[in-house]
Amino acid sequence: MTVKNIAATRFKRTLLASAMGLTAASFGAQALAQEQVASIDLITTTESYDPIRYEAAFMIAERWEELGFDVNVQPTEFSTALERFYDQQDFDVTILGWTGRTDRLDPQFFLSTLDSRQANPGGNNPGGYDNPEFDALFDQQSQAFDLDERQRLVMEMQELYKPDAPLAVLFHRDEVVAYNHEAFDGFEPMAGEGLYSEWGPMEATPVGERSTLRIGGPQEPDNLNPLASTSVWGWKWMRLYYDRLVRLSADVEPLPWAAEAVEQIDDTTVAVTLREGMTFHDGEPLSADDVAFTWNYYLEQDYSYFNSYLAALDNAEAVDERTVHFHLSEPSASFASISLSQIPILPEHIWSQIDDASTLSPDQVPTVGSGPFQFERFDRGEFMAISKFDDHFHADEIAVDGVEFIIYADMEGVYTGLQTGEIDVTAWRMEPGQISLAESEDHLTVVNVPDFGYYHMTYNLRRAPLDDRAVRRALIMASDRERMVNVLLDGRGEVGSSVIAPVNTFWHEAFIERFEFDMDAARAELEEAGYSWDEDGRLMR
Repeated sequence: MTVKNIAATRFKRTLLASAMGLTAASFGAQALAQEQVASIDLITTTESYDPIRYEAAFMIAERWEELGFDVNVQPTEFSTALERFYDQQDFDVTILGWTGRTDRLDPQFFLSTLDSRQANPGGNNPGGYDNPEFDALFDQQSQAFDLDERQRLVMEMQELYKPDAPLAVLFHRDEVVAYNHEAFDGFEPMAGEGLYSEWGPMEATPVGERSTLRIGGPQEPDNLNPLASTSVWGWKWMRLYYDRLVRLSADVEPLPWAAEAVEQIDDTTVAVTLREGMTFHDGEPLSADDVAFTWNYYLEQDYSYFNSYLAALDNAEAVDERTVHFHLSEPSASFASISLSQIPILPEHIWSQIDDASTLSPDQVPTVGSGPFQFERFDRGEFMAISKFDDHFHADEIAVDGVEFIIYADMEGVYTGLQTGEIDVTAWRMEPGQISLAESEDHLTVVNVPDFGYYHMTYNLRRAPLDDRAVRRALIMASDRERMVNVLLDGRGEVGSSVIAPVNTFWHEAFIERFEFDMDAARAELEEAGYSWDEDGRLMR
């Protein structure tokens, strides 16, 4: 459904005077003392990249125009939108999404997106929300080892930020994906990740003669620099050829990976014992020195994406060839289980030669890891490939000989590739109209899992009029999110309320302000804050 014709809403503005019981003359008198509110640029992705986000932006703009704002919808190529959002913070309002990766079932990450210390360029709080009380609670929950106490603090944080409306959680979209069961089987879908999880290629079992798994999607990595990528699509690929100390199961159970054992020595010291005999893909041995180097290197580099995972770390120390001690500046409830699962182990003999990782051009980025797969090629916009690393400790458990990722222009191309057998599994949600078609295909299995990630509409709180709490609240009230779910998602999703999703029941606070769609309430919010409308229905401040 297309609702791009928002110009017609101008006519509705002329009806506002009578709706509010005011004459045109009174509007004019008020306008003498006020000025028109600045227009709003609303960045969304292109229609071919994600028609859901694209159409949602025009639905939102239509209602905001009706409310009296001038709105400019700006469909933008995905990587450019990411750069403007994260690195440049050059936006008024942006519609993007956070993927529900397994580690994000722990509340640490999503809460960190509202931490003021993450508001610097490249950080996870590009909107610039700044609430000292929220930051203090964030630190308290990070250090709370008692689960009930941590839950109480996480609930309090959700109650605290919500009235400020620094962003709108538009909706949680069900992850509906499919695979060709005549080519591969054995997949275990994960909530929030569907079939394209880090375990997928390690679990897939060939049914026919071909043993190279082919995945298809419209996304590609923003880059393959492990100290520059801010896209989940970069990390979904890199985590297959970089090892981490811990990997998380679908139930967020920390499983020893490169680590043979993890021990909490005291509140601020975590000891890790590495597996024996590990090597990097270039044949060099992996030791505690590499692990200590990696964590200290991340601390030293100006890379904000992992700040929430590194916040508690003072330094890492190689005690002997296989033992690393992580010295924390303060207790951390999630360090051993979550932080250790996120940082990729880098080869010191390569990265120690790189002073500033952010200056690397794409062809200069090293791609040597120690993971179960090794990097082969990346043809931007077209194709990626990795092959099984036979010397990896988990290699005997992997049935595929490699993974290829085919990059399509849009989901229509992805579905055609699945239908014709060009790919075996989709990396991204199918569009609502494709789901019933896939269900009717004998060779396809459709999988539907809930998502604890979300599509968000984030305001830049540094810019007028979005620096005004009343404006932000009114704009959310004037966004018909239920219609988005029912029309755009065909009901396969849920309207958002908090950055912690309802499906994440232990951490989700259900009893917070929900900002239901209500145009009258939106106007009342603005009126109470001193706004008015001129005779053409344009909002004045």
